[in-house]
Amino acid sequence: MSNLRQEFIAFSVQAGVLKFGEFTTKAGRQSPYFFNAGLFHDGATLAKLADFYAQTLLDSGVQFDMLFGPAYKGITLASATSMALAGKGRNTSFAYNRKEAKDHGEGGTLVGAKLTGKVVIIDDVISAGTSVRESVEMIRNAGAEPCAVLIALDRMERGGKDGQMSELSAVQEVSKNYGIPVISIGSLSDLFTYLSADPSLAQYKDAVAAYRSKYGVE
Repeated sequence: MSNLRQEFIAFSVQAGVLKFGEFTTKAGRQSPYFFNAGLFHDGATLAKLADFYAQTLLDSGVQFDMLFGPAYKGITLASATSMALAGKGRNTSFAYNRKEAKDHGEGGTLVGAKLTGKVVIIDDVISAGTSVRESVEMIRNAGAEPCAVLIALDRMERGGKDGQMSELSAVQEVSKNYGIPVISIGSLSDLFTYLSADPSLAQYKDAVAAYRSKYGVE
């Protein structure tokens, strides 16, 4: 696990964004951990998060021209990441969508820079992949090219509901369906490595290991 990924997991735990206990996921699974990017809600933590996004994107080697943030969480993430990229010498435009079309002023559902060239979609996690699908459609309809999806955490678990699990994770399905890479700052594998190295969190290691064994993908 790279230092950046270690730092991101530690940062998320310290910020209270990555929690341990008993949580119910959208799929109805009992998870021993929960990641809520909406809790990065002050200037200092958002700036640090954006720096992780920007550095991860630059380190990935993906060629890109601009960023796109799907409403709602992606709006803040894309704009903050654009600022972080500028601070690293890479001035990058961004756009985002509205949930409902505006019928006055400039109208439409898209806000910000015109979608053009290679576009990176930025979000917090991928659950069902719905926002990615909608984003890909909007980008392609505008004549631009979705070139990657950048997320904070890859849960690395099979899609579907209990008893009817997919062989692929939501992240793997997105990559397969759209032919674009999904880049994550951290993953379940990184989280497990972090738990193994932090004695204060050792009590959660077995539960996370059991969850990964039951639902996880490589």
